[in-house]
Amino acid sequence: MQLNLYQIDAFTDKIFGGNPACVVPMTEWLPDETLLKIAQENAVAETAFFIQCDEKVKLRWFTPEIEMDLCGHATLATAYVLKKILNYPNEIVFDTLSGDLIVKTDGDLLTLDFPSRKPLVAELPPLLLESLNIKPQQVLKARDYVLVYDSQSDIEKIAVNRQIFDQTNLHPGGVIFTAKGDNCDFVSRFFTPQSSILEDPVTGSAHCSLIPYWSERLGKNKMNAMQISARQGKLICEDRGDRVLISGTARTYLTGSIVID
Repeated sequence: MQLNLYQIDAFTDKIFGGNPACVVPMTEWLPDETLLKIAQENAVAETAFFIQCDEKVKLRWFTPEIEMDLCGHATLATAYVLKKILNYPNEIVFDTLSGDLIVKTDGDLLTLDFPSRKPLVAELPPLLLESLNIKPQQVLKARDYVLVYDSQSDIEKIAVNRQIFDQTNLHPGGVIFTAKGDNCDFVSRFFTPQSSILEDPVTGSAHCSLIPYWSERLGKNKMNAMQISARQGKLICEDRGDRVLISGTARTYLTGSIVID
């Protein structure tokens, strides 16, 4: 069996930036064990598998460890493949574990219509607190913990003691570190315990919580955000109540094929 493979850098306008995702078109689902093995072999944060149907595109996301309920950058990468490489229409409806997700294309800009996941005040698990080199000013939680800091400089300096950090069980979530940005509305970084990729370069799904938080705090619905990992990513954000819009660009890094005996 041979499957097409595309590796796309998402939320960036240049290769080697943003967050790499692998995208694999399929005609029928292979066993979950096989999909997981493909994701492990690809060795990027997420591999997206999709099947084109008449009106919707069925989409699933796998890390090298688990199937995820929501992934932003791999959805953006899949929409990019469908529109820019496979000549799909400007509006794509994905059928996913998080319900129907719509992506619209306007030139190079792709916009994800995702559910809002407003974080609520929470208490930080002791092990997680112990693993941090800088303590947060505020702790909130939705799927992921949202740790709010005083400045972008704090976010840049964040480090975790992985030996302690990996003892926390946040499945399937992670930890978002965020603060006001120096040259944008807000910045963030994202870490996942017990993951082969500790720091995710750009995390679209994290902005399902960041957007409602910062929209309320800043008093504005439209914002520009940066995820300040080593690869960095740029996101255009909009709060729409129970939904959020997350926009960005992408670039093709690799096209190839997977051969499964």
